[in-house]
Amino acid sequence: MASTEDKVNAKQETATTWKDSFYNPRTGEFMGRTASSWALILLFYLVFYCFLAGMFALTMWVMLMTLDDYVPKYRDRVPSPGLAIQPNSLDIVYNKSEPLKYAPYVQKLESFLLNYNDTEQEKNEDCPRGDYFLQDTEDMVKKACRFKRGILSLCSGLSDTNFGYSEGKPCILLKLNRIIGLKPLGDPYISCAVKREEPIQMQYFPREARIDKMYFPYYGKKAQETYVQPLVAVKLLITKEDYNKELAIECKVEGSDLRNNDERDKFLGRVTFRIKVEE
Repeated sequence: MASTEDKVNAKQETATTWKDSFYNPRTGEFMGRTASSWALILLFYLVFYCFLAGMFALTMWVMLMTLDDYVPKYRDRVPSPGLAIQPNSLDIVYNKSEPLKYAPYVQKLESFLLNYNDTEQEKNEDCPRGDYFLQDTEDMVKKACRFKRGILSLCSGLSDTNFGYSEGKPCILLKLNRIIGLKPLGDPYISCAVKREEPIQMQYFPREARIDKMYFPYYGKKAQETYVQPLVAVKLLITKEDYNKELAIECKVEGSDLRNNDERDKFLGRVTFRIKVEE
């Protein structure tokens, strides 16, 4: 059997070996490498990662040089724009007797329409109606046509700052998503209907619910910095009999070649939202 002295010596040797694996005072090695060895390996990785960073920066620079600030190099082949609503919610539920319940919807509409104020739209052009506003000049900065919020009449937030929500006849704003170069054929307009047998009355602003061609084509965010999408407002004339009921409303773009019946994309040229007015 090993003596006590042998056991003590074995423990000391083990401790010494364990310490030497971090720093060996006899050879000057730290974690198995000398100072010069550590310096060489650190230099190698420094040069290696600098090379990788340089290659990445060069690749990004070459790619950015091929891009146009005004027109995307690659565009999604979207044949038709989507239809979006404001306030930006597909489920609108509120109590018309409680201002705090409908205040968020009113605030969203007011915030959205700030760019449609007269002070902003005076910067844009008073374009002739009924035809495309084509700008084939070499100047990359393009003009935009005016769309003043007053066109939305009772849904403009000017005469009724609550957009009809306080009286249980809320306004919904609809707009087409932007697609560069889009020129819809025909005479596009918005049509909405409730998904049930008994219809509800609606008012459209502009009254024909039409989207004038003068707002097409769109040339891009940088080319037309002051461009705003044309809007159609629909005021839902909900009666007392329909209070506390959930109504599903579907709106579509009609009268043009813009698609609105793609089963794979429920928002292509159409949108469905639910609204419930409580009392």
